[in-house]
Amino acid sequence: MIEIYLKDKKIASFIQDKKSYLIDYKSSDIRDSIALSLPNTKRFYTYEYRFPPYFETFLPEGYLYEIFKNILTKEYGYIDEYLIFSHLASNINSRIKFKSVFKSRDFEFLDIDNVLENDSVDTFNKILNIFLNKNAISGIQPKSLALLKDKKTLQIDEYIIKTWGDEYPQLSENEYFCLKACEKAGIKIPDIKLSKNKNFLLVKNFIFQKNEVLGFEEILSLMDKNRTSKYNGSYEQVAKVIYQFSTNKKDSLKEYFKIVVMNYLLKNGDAHLKNFALLFSKDFSNIYLSPAYDVVNTTCYIFKDKPSLSLKGKKVWYGRSVLVEFGIKSCLLTKNESSKIYEICIDALKQTIDEIKKYMVKNPNFRTIGTRMCDSFKLSLTDKTYKELPFELIRTWK
Repeated sequence: MIEIYLKDKKIASFIQDKKSYLIDYKSSDIRDSIALSLPNTKRFYTYEYRFPPYFETFLPEGYLYEIFKNILTKEYGYIDEYLIFSHLASNINSRIKFKSVFKSRDFEFLDIDNVLENDSVDTFNKILNIFLNKNAISGIQPKSLALLKDKKTLQIDEYIIKTWGDEYPQLSENEYFCLKACEKAGIKIPDIKLSKNKNFLLVKNFIFQKNEVLGFEEILSLMDKNRTSKYNGSYEQVAKVIYQFSTNKKDSLKEYFKIVVMNYLLKNGDAHLKNFALLFSKDFSNIYLSPAYDVVNTTCYIFKDKPSLSLKGKKVWYGRSVLVEFGIKSCLLTKNESSKIYEICIDALKQTIDEIKKYMVKNPNFRTIGTRMCDSFKLSLTDKTYKELPFELIRTWK
């Protein structure tokens, strides 16, 4: 059994019963709700043959999952979601706390400057070894949580350290430029740092705000879907979920519209239901869209990639007219507001193209990926709709 706490008060338990999962509330106070999708309005939540979507948020995927699979299968002879979650639960630092049979442990912290300077494979493996049992994070690419100390401020913060392999070269630089493009468009992004040799992207965990740990819930979980369905949905549906839960609907939908536009302009084919989320205060009095995260240009690796979710029933790279219409119909914007935001995003894209071109002169290793990114960005400047990137363009990349 896994016990669930809020402010040192036990509010619920989480139990596995063969192929079923049970969340049993011990409190009757609505303020003691676990998450937006699990309000304390009934005693039990039961999930038959599937892991609860909110708790699945904390389960590793891809690279990290394979590591846990090798370790736990060797020790226990099997692996399932509940076993992985039980191992991680007591070390999860979030709005709610968990206690399982596996005790929490104290983690050492590393110097952030040393990590940025020494971004080697050995350094990443060291980080992963230190913080393995803290890695309650999803995502396919190699990454690890880490506690890093700033020598100047003496502050210790939690970061996600992302790296890349041969399949997706220069992924750290790719994401850095795409997130900075979002920032230029006025979108909130996490604090990010690119390491000396461009092997790491450090992303500060944005749920920690001053003296408060904010609640975080993915749109996928809010739609009561598991990760196998993360590509099954539409951007219109995401807008409806944001409207349903956010307390300042106008601001959250305006921010969401900016992020959707930038994902189209940047040709990010991985903006799925796990890559949008809501943040909320401890008492749920303030619920709003999280900063943009996991924004990359995917077409530089997967040439015929398409958007993860549909818009107007299709997965194509829409241009200006459809995106502006989306802002009006789904995001509470006037035509003037939607058009103005689109132009701001286009300007941010132009600035990013110029920055990447200058960057490639000093960093020739980025030339192949940087050129592909800029070429795909230039298609966005035409304001046209593309089913996929033109063959004539792709042919020049090979």
